[in-house]
Amino acid sequence: MTDRGFAVYVHWPFCESKCPYCDFNSHVRERVDEAAWREALLGSLESWAGETPGRTVGSVFFGGGTPSLMAPETAGAVLERVRALWLVADDLEVTLEANPGSVEAGRFRAFAGAGVNRLSLGVQSFRDGELAFLGRRHDARAARAALELAHRTFPRVSFDLIYALPGHTAAEWAARLDEALALAGEHLSLYQLTIEPGTAFAPRAARGDFRIPDEDEAAALYETTQERLAAAGLPAYEISNHARPGAACRHNLVYWRGGEWIGVGPGAHGRIDTEAGRIATAERRAPEAWLDEAVRKGRAVRERRLLEPPEAMQERIQTGLRLAEGIPAHGLEPAIDTGRLAHLRAEGLLSAHTDRLQATPAGRQRLDAVVRYLLV
Repeated sequence: MTDRGFAVYVHWPFCESKCPYCDFNSHVRERVDEAAWREALLGSLESWAGETPGRTVGSVFFGGGTPSLMAPETAGAVLERVRALWLVADDLEVTLEANPGSVEAGRFRAFAGAGVNRLSLGVQSFRDGELAFLGRRHDARAARAALELAHRTFPRVSFDLIYALPGHTAAEWAARLDEALALAGEHLSLYQLTIEPGTAFAPRAARGDFRIPDEDEAAALYETTQERLAAAGLPAYEISNHARPGAACRHNLVYWRGGEWIGVGPGAHGRIDTEAGRIATAERRAPEAWLDEAVRKGRAVRERRLLEPPEAMQERIQTGLRLAEGIPAHGLEPAIDTGRLAHLRAEGLLSAHTDRLQATPAGRQRLDAVVRYLLV
C-alpha cells in the first residue's frame, strides 16, 4: 500500500448549461431525482469501502459538472457515510466546486454546515466580455460577490481563471492577474484555454471565428503567470496551481503523488493499491446508465483493470512531474531512457538532482513533450 494518501472523489455530472470549451463529463437536465442520486452515491461508497479496509480518508472532493447545484443535504449525507465507512483524518479536507451564480452562492452557508471546508469557485474571468465568450452564466459583478461571500463562509477558498483567450497579451494578462491577486486568498488555479475535440469551440475555431494566442504567445502568458504569482507569495506547486506555503489542494496532491482514491459518480476514475498491484477503475459515463446500474448492483463500473508495473510506473512519472517537488528517483530506472534523461538535464528541462526526478519551470511548460521523450 502507498503512504501518499487516500481520498474520495464524488462526481455530480449536472450543469445548468454546457460551456463551449468544456470536455468534462457534464450534462444538462431539466429535472434530477436527487433522492435517487443520493442513495446511489451512498451505495457506491459502501461498495468501494469493502475493497479499501483500514484506509484513512484525508480528503473528499465534490467535482463535476456543478456539484454546488446538488442539495447541501446530499453532500452532508455523503460525508456522514464516509465517516461511517472509513477512518477519517482529523484535518479532513472537503472541497466543493461551485459556480458564482446566485443559486449556488445562496447555498454556501448550508454547504459549510454540511461539512464543506474548502470552496473552489469557477470564476474564469473578471471581464464580462470574456465571460460571455466562454459561455458563462455569471457576470463579473456576480463573481466578485460570490468570492466575497465564499471568503466569509469557508476557511479555505480557491478560484479558477482561464488565460490565452483571444486578444490576450502578456501586459493585459498581467493586469488581470494583479486584479485576481487582490481578491485571492491562499490558492489560485490558472488554466490555459485549449480547443478540445468535441466541444462547441472546436468547429468555431476551425472556421476561424476566433483566434487564440499561438504557442509562443501562450508561453509568454505562462511565464508572466509564474513570475507574477511567485512574487505575490503564491508560487506554482503544480503546472496550473499556485498556493501559499501549506495551502496546496491536498486532494489533488493525492493524484499527483500517486496515492489512492476511489471515484463514485458518472465517469469517475479511481486508483487502488492491492497485493496484486495497482488497480485502475472507471465508472459508467452516461448519467442515466450510471444511476440505473448503481441502483441495481450497488456500483456502476465501466472499467477495472490491473496496471502492469511498467504502466503504473509511467503513470507515476507523468503525474509526479507535474509537481514542482517532482518525485523520488529511486526505482524509476526501468521506465526511463537514461541517455535521454541526461540530455533533458543538459537542456535545463529536468533538474540535475540525482535523488529526485524533477522538471524545471521550463520543463513543466513543455511537460507533455518531455515525458514522451523520457519514457522508454
